[in-house]
Amino acid sequence: MSGGNSPFFIESFGLEPGPDIDTFLLIHGYGGSTFSWRYWAPRLAEQGHVVMIDLKGFGFAEKPDDGQYRPEDQAELVCQLIATRDLRKVTIVGHSLGGGIALLTALRLKDSGSARIERLVIVSGAAYKQRFPPFIQLAKWPILISFIFRMIGTHRIIRWVLRSMVHDPSAVTEMQVNGYAAPLQSEGAIRSLMETARQIVPPNLEQLVLRYPELTVPALLLWGKGDSVVPLAVGQQLVQALPDAHLHVLNACGHMPAEELPEESFAVLSSFLEGSEPRA
Repeated sequence: MSGGNSPFFIESFGLEPGPDIDTFLLIHGYGGSTFSWRYWAPRLAEQGHVVMIDLKGFGFAEKPDDGQYRPEDQAELVCQLIATRDLRKVTIVGHSLGGGIALLTALRLKDSGSARIERLVIVSGAAYKQRFPPFIQLAKWPILISFIFRMIGTHRIIRWVLRSMVHDPSAVTEMQVNGYAAPLQSEGAIRSLMETARQIVPPNLEQLVLRYPELTVPALLLWGKGDSVVPLAVGQQLVQALPDAHLHVLNACGHMPAEELPEESFAVLSSFLEGSEPRA
């Protein structure tokens, strides 16, 4: 379904929202979409109300040429979505760039005095200054990247990117390649991808990092031991900053735990959800 007044593409399903029903808000990473949650979302729907979004510029979401693709812009839109839909008992689950947006969203809601967020789940999430992988560095050069997409083709590029991110490149399937490549065929998709890459680091990142200890809700940090996109060192640093966080590291896993190890990663998530019930 469309996002109404929101530029997001939104899918919601599972249990009907209610005062005692958990809401799981799923935010994908750079170049991803709701497709990224195909293994986790149906199972979370058995436990609560699921809201999946395609961020502005990605998937089936709107891709306006307005230059507003900063993580802070996306976080503000997520806050608006939470308020507009009156989402409560929210567990924000963010992967990669979506993890960084989840942290920014939580800080914005804290500043507004909102108590809607109950948990954070950061999956290989961007949180600190780091070296970027080649596919993000290249995206900052619009003429070059447009030429590469024309000459090599979207599917071949996506296949290379996915194989570069996972522990076992041979496990990348054509279904997976198609799922990530299809949205990039839409008008404005490549432009939005490049706009996001150019603006991907918040200018006030150092100040934001200092505020992470203000996020006191229970947090699960889930990382692949072999993550080459957002290194495990980021998770190890973040778990020290968040007051109520647990870091779980998956062996034989790269940057995409929910897809590389869907059963094992969901078992970790499920255990966290059971053990993080609101305390008296």
